Amino acid sequence: MPSDTPFEIAVIPCLSDNYAFLAHDPGTGATLCVDVPEAAPIKAALAQRGWTLSHVLLTHHHADHVQGLKDLLSEHPAQVIGARADAHRLPPLDTEVAEDDEIRIGAQSGRVMDVSGHTLGHIAVHFPASRAVFTADSLMALGCGRLFEGTPDQMWTSLSKLMALPPETIVYSGHEYTATNAKFALTVDPDNPDLISRSKQIETARDQGRPTIPSTLAEELATNPFLRAADPAIRAHMGLQDATDAAVFAEIRARKDAF
Repeated sequence: MPSDTPFEIAVIPCLSDNYAFLAHDPGTGATLCVDVPEAAPIKAALAQRGWTLSHVLLTHHHADHVQGLKDLLSEHPAQVIGARADAHRLPPLDTEVAEDDEIRIGAQSGRVMDVSGHTLGHIAVHFPASRAVFTADSLMALGCGRLFEGTPDQMWTSLSKLMALPPETIVYSGHEYTATNAKFALTVDPDNPDLISRSKQIETARDQGRPTIPSTLAEELATNPFLRAADPAIRAHMGLQDATDAAVFAEIRARKDAF
């Protein structure tokens, strides 16, 4: 039976600016690791908490999300989950998934979302009982992933799926890029009081060495310009009042790439 008890989630800084996450189901002891940039911090977090790894989710094939897997599995055998569409370039998978498939971690049930754009075959997983979505390099705090493989239309479609989740959903994204993202966001949405306030909070957090991940979807909807292509103030500032939402998004992404 699905559980109403949420995951206990640990945020684990890795490499220079990556994050991995451990999601522990307290009722069953099952523990999911989302992405493996490097093994050592994840091993340390498991040992500190006394958790036993049961599953690993790989969101996409980029090395900074998978390169620690072999080392992690050597001490913590687990079932590896990843996208069927990306299986040819991911490490070996035990379970291949696609859009709307269910992932069970103990008593927790998650829904797979195809969020292609940053890469083709990138997935996110939403766990409703925990109000959590693991988005890696699709939706980021105040940003979105660079379009290495997909098109702006694809990424806008992917972000629109994430935007439709409940606003109280907690967004666990893959990198500590938020301070830079905030500086860019202010160039296209300079008069947004929520963004101005959040930017100051981010600056304080980073000055104190605190992570800015996770965030809530409500925060992202109010301040992340990549989700705000329909906002009249952003459209007016960019001179795109009559463009489609996808076209506005594409211009925001292009400006960020040049920022």
